[in-house]
Amino acid sequence: MKTDQTKVLLKKMQSIIALILIFIVASVICVQDGKNVFLDARNLMNVLRAVSENGIIAIGMTMILILGDIDLSVGSVVGLVSTGCAALMVWNGLPFVPAVLASLLIGAAFGFFNGICITKLKLQAFIVTLASMNIARGLARFWANGVGIPLTYGKGEGLAPPEFEVLQMRISGLIPVPAIIFLVLLLIFHFIMTKTRFGRQLYAIGGNRQASYLAGINVDRIKLFTFMLCSMLASVAAMIHAAQISQGGPNEGSGYELNAVAACAIGGTSLAGGKGTMLGTLIGALILGMLDNVLGLKGVNSNLQLMVKGFLIIIAVFMQAERKD
Repeated sequence: MKTDQTKVLLKKMQSIIALILIFIVASVICVQDGKNVFLDARNLMNVLRAVSENGIIAIGMTMILILGDIDLSVGSVVGLVSTGCAALMVWNGLPFVPAVLASLLIGAAFGFFNGICITKLKLQAFIVTLASMNIARGLARFWANGVGIPLTYGKGEGLAPPEFEVLQMRISGLIPVPAIIFLVLLLIFHFIMTKTRFGRQLYAIGGNRQASYLAGINVDRIKLFTFMLCSMLASVAAMIHAAQISQGGPNEGSGYELNAVAACAIGGTSLAGGKGTMLGTLIGALILGMLDNVLGLKGVNSNLQLMVKGFLIIIAVFMQAERKD
């Protein structure tokens, strides 16, 4: 009996154990000229900054996966919204707040499109979001004529509002603003998933969709709203991304859907639905962020990093699977 309890505990803690092990290994191997470059405060803050974009998208992906669905369009939404936000500010002279609200509205509209196709046309989320991934990318390229839109800050025609630059700033010269946004959103959605009716309904639908229908839960409405939230969170990540690279581009966000799914899966979210937590997603995002950072510090090829992420997803899903002894 005690052995079974130990196995259950280890399974619940496997993501935390992996995070600790990676941190220890990184601390040991990333020493250059007698200095630990990994443990340098600015490098650790760089990890948090890099994790923020993926983490914000992964918050939305966690809810989608808990439903038992998937959203493959989030990376393309990043490209679309970063392009749209830059175009609205630079080409149309839109101030900061209207540009941000318009960007969120673009994300909400795209999520609404996905949700309507899934709930009303009764199409599989995989197929719908695979198609809308191409639609969003095509719209972004059409909007920007296939080129990036540089962001130069200031007052006047062709300049982005200076307020937008705050998304690339650091508090006290160290703590990245995107990391704060990510952590605040994570806490908000952790509360939503654990303390609200909406959160309980998400888990119920992912656990047993038919029983949720019979229990009186409006499954279609919940799914529609969740897909809208997911795309809006991708829009937040898109604005941060545009600020970080000082450009809105139609080709940005490529592969971000893989990073988000990987963070969720590594953090313990079941791809079959009904299981997952925001804190687990945080751990998964940190694991990916530290791996990227360590591999970068050691000069490992970026293509190999993609392979590592792919294998991590397979390992994470394998570890989650319920197997008979």
